[in-house]
Amino acid sequence: MERSLTIGVVLLATAGLAGCSLLRGPDGALPAPSGPATAPSRSAEATPTPTPDGETDGELLESSAHPRTPTPEPTERAAPAPTLTPIPAGTVLAQGDVASPKGSVHFRFRIVATGEDTFTAQYSGFTSTLPVPVGVGLFDLPRAVGDGLTYHGVGDRTLGGATTTPTSVDVPLDGSGVDPSHLGTLVTYSAAEPGQDVPVEIAADKVLAVTTVRWSVPARQTNVHPVDAGSRPNATGAVAATTAAGAPRSYTVAPDDLIGDVARRFGISVRALVWLNEGVQVFGDDQHLYEGTTLNLDPLGR
Repeated sequence: MERSLTIGVVLLATAGLAGCSLLRGPDGALPAPSGPATAPSRSAEATPTPTPDGETDGELLESSAHPRTPTPEPTERAAPAPTLTPIPAGTVLAQGDVASPKGSVHFRFRIVATGEDTFTAQYSGFTSTLPVPVGVGLFDLPRAVGDGLTYHGVGDRTLGGATTTPTSVDVPLDGSGVDPSHLGTLVTYSAAEPGQDVPVEIAADKVLAVTTVRWSVPARQTNVHPVDAGSRPNATGAVAATTAAGAPRSYTVAPDDLIGDVARRFGISVRALVWLNEGVQVFGDDQHLYEGTTLNLDPLGR
């Protein structure tokens, strides 16, 4: 009788630990490495079940649900480190001339690689006859002259006010990613003070000029090549997007997904999956992922 009771208690404790498979992200976004995380909910009426060593199943669940950085599997120790060749420093990726429709603003731009996947926008020959400061930023989506901006884009910078003496400025493109070619529109806008008494067409945040950025990005080399082998236990989510070549670009985490099984589904290591998704976290000994999280699978999308 005593042996049967012990087995029953162990089974109850194990059932409590199974709750780890229901971990979900609070908003579907990747949790920040140092941010708080939501543990699986427990019923307020539930009574913790003691385990043979005196701990309750609730205590075990709480400790196993603490978010942490994923741990590569021991079998990956000999796997090569993920790599992506940088664009050589000094490479010009895009360039062109900007002129507002009425000829009030002129300047030239170049986007240059500075090495190690960083880039700089170089603006030169800036002149303006407008009575307001002029700003510039890069955008994913097109804009139109006369639009009002609520966001100033990547590399937002005020170039200057009214001047006939050409000026130049270099702007680091922080936040552009390792491939900035998705930033297809250069927007020039009014950086006037809100409420400044100026004509409405040059009021604060009004778009003054829109220029299409034509990129010439050299091919990159990588040793990470995800290929979707199809749904499998603990990796049942959907491929949310593919690249132009048909390779998986992103993946939506499903309930009970484990990072090791998701990595194996796409033929890459856990180390490579973490490299593709800086800041991703897992829960529990089996390394559960947040349900609804979108994982990047494209080396150029890091």
